[in-house]
Amino acid sequence: MRPQPRSPWRQRLRSRRWRLWAALILLVVSLLAVLVFLAAEYEEARDQTALEQDAATVSNDIRSNLLRNVQTLQTLYSVTPTVDSWSTPAADLLAQHRELVRLEWRDTGRRLLAHRDSLYIPDLFSYLDRAQALPEVNLACDNAVRQSGPAYSSSYFWPLRNGKGIEMMEMCLPVTRAGTPAGFLVATYSLPGMLAELTNKDLLRGRGLAFNEADGTRLALHSSVTGSRRTLTARAVLDLPGHTLLLQLQSPRLVRGLFPNVLTAVVGALSLALLSVLLLLGRDIRRRQRAELDVAEALAFRKAMEDSLVTGLRARDMQGRITYVNPAFCEMVGLSAEQLVGSGLPAPWWPPELVDEYQQRQMVRLAGQILPREGYESVFQRPDGTRFPVLIIEAPLIDAQGQQTGFMSAILDLTEQRRVEELNRASLERLQATARLATVGEMASLLSHELNQPLAAIASYASGTLNLLEPPQGAEAAVAPVQAELAQAMRRIGEQADRAGRVIKSVADFVRRREQAREVVTPQSLIDAIQPLLGLQVKKQGIRLQIHIAPDCPAVLCDRTMVEQVLLNLARNGVQAMPPGEPTTHSGLRLLRLEVGPLRLHSGQGPGGQAQKTWVSFSVTDHGTGLSPDVADKLFTPFFTTRAEGMGLGLSLCRTVIEQHGGALTHEPAQPRGTVFRFTLPGAA
Repeated sequence: MRPQPRSPWRQRLRSRRWRLWAALILLVVSLLAVLVFLAAEYEEARDQTALEQDAATVSNDIRSNLLRNVQTLQTLYSVTPTVDSWSTPAADLLAQHRELVRLEWRDTGRRLLAHRDSLYIPDLFSYLDRAQALPEVNLACDNAVRQSGPAYSSSYFWPLRNGKGIEMMEMCLPVTRAGTPAGFLVATYSLPGMLAELTNKDLLRGRGLAFNEADGTRLALHSSVTGSRRTLTARAVLDLPGHTLLLQLQSPRLVRGLFPNVLTAVVGALSLALLSVLLLLGRDIRRRQRAELDVAEALAFRKAMEDSLVTGLRARDMQGRITYVNPAFCEMVGLSAEQLVGSGLPAPWWPPELVDEYQQRQMVRLAGQILPREGYESVFQRPDGTRFPVLIIEAPLIDAQGQQTGFMSAILDLTEQRRVEELNRASLERLQATARLATVGEMASLLSHELNQPLAAIASYASGTLNLLEPPQGAEAAVAPVQAELAQAMRRIGEQADRAGRVIKSVADFVRRREQAREVVTPQSLIDAIQPLLGLQVKKQGIRLQIHIAPDCPAVLCDRTMVEQVLLNLARNGVQAMPPGEPTTHSGLRLLRLEVGPLRLHSGQGPGGQAQKTWVSFSVTDHGTGLSPDVADKLFTPFFTTRAEGMGLGLSLCRTVIEQHGGALTHEPAQPRGTVFRFTLPGAA
């Protein structure tokens, strides 16, 4: 039986299916071919880009090393200022840098002062004289002068005796000393040496490197690519001051097979297959991301709150090891979080002498005996030794299961609070001192008022007694010696009563802030006024009084009574500083010295035509035990005294009196021991 012929419809359907399969296969093959071609082009472009980047890197390395050589030459000149000392360091430099074949030191006229040749090319200038390269040297130095810095000449070929040659280039560096041109340092470079010594050897392994002209002429060759494989070429410009070189880098390109590209196509197909899985995972990923975002926002909010706190936070486990600290606590103790987390007891911020006490307190807490939650004060110490008070509030740390996992502490720095309390205390003390000063002022006014009448009575009685002691007019009998001495004593009583009245009046004027009357007084008269009272006191204490007044010392313009009181107060303090029975000088004598002399004497007129002021210095020197640093700092503080019977106002009032006259009251140690009090008064015009 003959087979039935196929229907045209089926044939057309089958033909269409094959055409579809053929089109699909053709499409897949075309896609693979395009993918392989694109992959090959991409790889070649990638290799070319990488080679160009390496060429730029080699060019930058050469430029950086040339700049480093310039700095080395500058250092060579600065440490070897003379021609004789320059030769040996130059030879060492040539031995360390093989790219340099010659170093020269030329003066400002470019005459050769000194030179050294490289040991690696000993016969470099044996075939041709160095003078043949002077045009290149002059060209580089001209460019260096114009640019005020190093400059390079164009490269030139230098023949050698063995029929070969070398491409070289000159570098000229102008040098100065104290801002004045001092000549030039000329360095001769070998282009092959630059390629060999100034480049990265690992980067050039298996590659070719050369210097070429712009037209392709090869100047110097370091290495070349061997074999018949296809090579990639990259060029980079080495732009130097005064000259430009073209760097050529070659690299062989490995011919890869088809398998990596097919593998790329397989990966692409698998990527399409995984698309469905990705679609299924997309919804789960979106849900997970939403949950993670909520958790991250919550954590970020909590961390922002903890970082913004000025209160230190610290979490510890049940063994006392730190598990968390915030930035405020790290800043408080001066340690980083990495140093604190994981550390145990004893804590690094505990003062050494309090370690046992703090250790016992922590052991009680870790044993379960929780301290009250209202907090307790403690003292912390930073690594630099600074100590500061803190308030610690601690509570148990409970996890989600209700179990205690440790302790959470909040630490407050009480330094600022203590500072405010100290300021308040100091302000209160100043108010109290001001109140005492007001009371002293009132007492001074009351005493001056009450003492004026007795002093006036004393002066009156002294005057009446003198009148009775005077002989009658016309009497020829001589006054008896006893009567004369009694008259002298009564005059002294009257003078001292009058002086006491002036002192009280000056104190009253000082308390009331009235303008005091000043007069021209000689230093000798000031010393004479206090010498009788001071002489009695030093004689009683067994102290020798020494007074020296410079012959050319001018008179001073001052309130006589107040300055006499200042001198007397300083002299009495000097006497009291030397306890009886203790020798204070090398000779074994207890000595009190008063010196007066001009501090600065100017003649003529000042720059503006005005007369320049003259100052007179008064000094009181004792050889007592001296002043300790603590006492010296508080010496002029009101109500501060080192004597049980003292009020602490004498030196403060003395300084105020001297400052009202425009002068200054200072003190300094005396030699071999003791103290010198010195004050200045303006000289009379």
